[in-house]
Amino acid sequence: MTQADIDATKAPLIDHLIELRSRLIRSIISFVIAFALCFSVAGHIFNLLLVPYELAAGSAEAIRLQYTAPQEYFITQIKLAMFGAGFISFPIVANQIYKFVAPGLYKNERGAFLPYLIATPILFLMGAAFVYFAAMPLAMRFFLSMQQVGGDGRPSIELVARTSEYLSLIMTLIFAFGICFQTPVILTLLARAGFIDSQWLKDKRRYAIVVVFAVAAVLTPPDVISQIALAVPTLLLYEASIFVVKMVEKKRAEEEKRSEDGSSPD
Repeated sequence: MTQADIDATKAPLIDHLIELRSRLIRSIISFVIAFALCFSVAGHIFNLLLVPYELAAGSAEAIRLQYTAPQEYFITQIKLAMFGAGFISFPIVANQIYKFVAPGLYKNERGAFLPYLIATPILFLMGAAFVYFAAMPLAMRFFLSMQQVGGDGRPSIELVARTSEYLSLIMTLIFAFGICFQTPVILTLLARAGFIDSQWLKDKRRYAIVVVFAVAAVLTPPDVISQIALAVPTLLLYEASIFVVKMVEKKRAEEEKRSEDGSSPD
């Protein structure tokens, strides 16, 4: 740690507030621009989000959606535009957060913080992709299997989903999986801060299983397929986190050993 690093972390409060305002304005502008772009193509984005439904139903012609209030589809498009704007503007917002926080960190702290900033959106996108290609088609197949074909004295029971409810379902799943896929980032940060270690994670594994399934039950629709689809990858990520935490501990031990060797007298 040099004197330049220490001086770089010092700044008057008014400078911090001016810097914060500048970063917030840039983040808001990026979100607004992304919102306008997404709203202009909201119909195309909604059609893309219907692909998991199409995979479950077999074809686009086999599915039907409706809206039951005049303003419902318009509001759905606004929600969709906000949803897309959040994705598109996140790299810019994250960059603004990093640039605001970085001057208050030492050089080694900035180097440690940056990988997590990069890993967070990647893991979120992995969770969203899992929903898009696996969890949502499985859930829709389950829901479609409950339909009843009419005839032989039985009424016809057909799924005709509302646009707002379908969007709410897939957005909920994407956010739920995206957040749960942050497990390695969260646990590794806690390990770096010294709150947990790999042995603690191993000892608490059975409690983690219960917590994960409970969280999956809360975050997903009330069907077993969605809950299992969320719980199983999260538990696999928990096991991966143990491995990553071990690597962090090993690296920390090597740094401490080098520090001791460097400070020991000849």
